[in-house]
Amino acid sequence: MLERETIRIMTNRLVLFVSGLTALFGIVMLSWILADVLLKGAAAINWDFFAELPAPPGMEGGGLANCIVGTILMTVAAALIAIPIGLLTGIYLAEFGRDGIFAGLVRWLADILVSAPSIVVGVFVYLVMVKSVGHFSGWAGAVSLAILMLPVVIRTSEEMLSLVGREMREAALALGSSYPRMIFSVILRAARNGLVTGVMLSVARVAGETAPLLFTALNSPYWMEGMNEPMANLTVTLFNYAMSPYDDWHTLAWGAALLITMSVLLVTVLTRIILQGKTR
Repeated sequence: MLERETIRIMTNRLVLFVSGLTALFGIVMLSWILADVLLKGAAAINWDFFAELPAPPGMEGGGLANCIVGTILMTVAAALIAIPIGLLTGIYLAEFGRDGIFAGLVRWLADILVSAPSIVVGVFVYLVMVKSVGHFSGWAGAVSLAILMLPVVIRTSEEMLSLVGREMREAALALGSSYPRMIFSVILRAARNGLVTGVMLSVARVAGETAPLLFTALNSPYWMEGMNEPMANLTVTLFNYAMSPYDDWHTLAWGAALLITMSVLLVTVLTRIILQGKTR
């Protein structure tokens, strides 16, 4: 009996050591990558980076102003499409569907979309929206990003709503609240932090996506006049500049990588701070 206990303790310590060593290795690699992006990307961050259009090859100066605006527009449009649909679907799965056949099918499709390669989504939207109208557009890019965001919002919303205790539902209904009002006034507020976290995870997933935008929004070196035309964006520009032979474009590519990374980090941190303040 004593030997079994000793073996169990030693096995536990070994697993903890290996797990800690693996986590430390991951943290070191992540810190190394972030430091590299910060040091090389900081050289590109100046006023022209945010205010000027991309310069032609061989010319000094230039920036990524149109790419920044295009990325913001497509990300906001994708969020406006994916978040309401994802939240309503999560509410259905957690409150109404539960063990139904249709709910199981929706969960299965969401799980498939979570693991689906983004390039497959890009090709799908290309066939449906781009090829049918004959040109690339910001709307096609936004739809491709929304499809990638949707399963993350659905699954996290369902999980967070399922964690809310049944007692809160029963108490709200006992006080005379209707079922829809109970959901939107009590359940969603109770799961607010988790829901916002799921939304931020979905935004973080599409923040660095390049493949779907190559097939949908493509890119443009000019200011856009609307969403119904090829639209400049940071990720495709980063890809093109990183593959180019020009040093000044390489510097701008590092700046784009830094901007994407810091934007996702800043939005996530600010959201958590605001939510913690409201909770208190």
